[in-house]
Amino acid sequence: MRIDIITCLPKLLDSFFAHSIVQRAQQSQQVEVVIHDLRDYSTDKHKRVDDYMFGGGAGMVMQIEPIARCIRALQAERSYDDIIYMTPDGDRFDQRTANRLSLAKNLLILCGHYKGVDERVRELFITKEISIGDYVLTGGELPAAVVADSIIRLIPGVISDETSALTDSFQDDLLSPPVYTRPADFEGHAIPEILLSGHEAKINEWRFEKAVERTKARRPDLLG
Repeated sequence: MRIDIITCLPKLLDSFFAHSIVQRAQQSQQVEVVIHDLRDYSTDKHKRVDDYMFGGGAGMVMQIEPIARCIRALQAERSYDDIIYMTPDGDRFDQRTANRLSLAKNLLILCGHYKGVDERVRELFITKEISIGDYVLTGGELPAAVVADSIIRLIPGVISDETSALTDSFQDDLLSPPVYTRPADFEGHAIPEILLSGHEAKINEWRFEKAVERTKARRPDLLG
């Protein structure tokens, strides 16, 4: 898989993709993440990529021209399964969307900034709009990193124990059950005995029951 990310703050993303699982996935060539500085596609002598809104109003708007140049340059090299725009008014990101996107070959993510992008960018180029929550950040870089991380960890071989990703919260519309590790007894607080039984079927049944119980208590909307 290849993920291209367009941003006007590339250094904000450099650190994120240089550590942990996402770094190892790149080193093993299971995924390629390429960050593009939008300012490289500006013809302005000051490398500006934003301007005032037509009609007046507070805040600046990302211009269509540098974005169009960047996207078209990338499209000339490969086709993309989706061109994603990170925006607060996009579709709410969830595990099902991550699962679908993890099957893609090439993804392109555009990070919004300021008051957003010229609407014509969304009309002409964007195939999917994603939000990571009902709140506003200073830019789309952190949401892009969140989306990329959730996708990359699902690629076969990225996580050494592939079954781990399949038992995460939300995979079956359930939250994960409680988990424990050593010591089995901490200051009189012992783990459930069933987990020491070695009976895999009964342990799985207990975990499912606890997952349903936790989901009912914390996220009943998932059970609808």
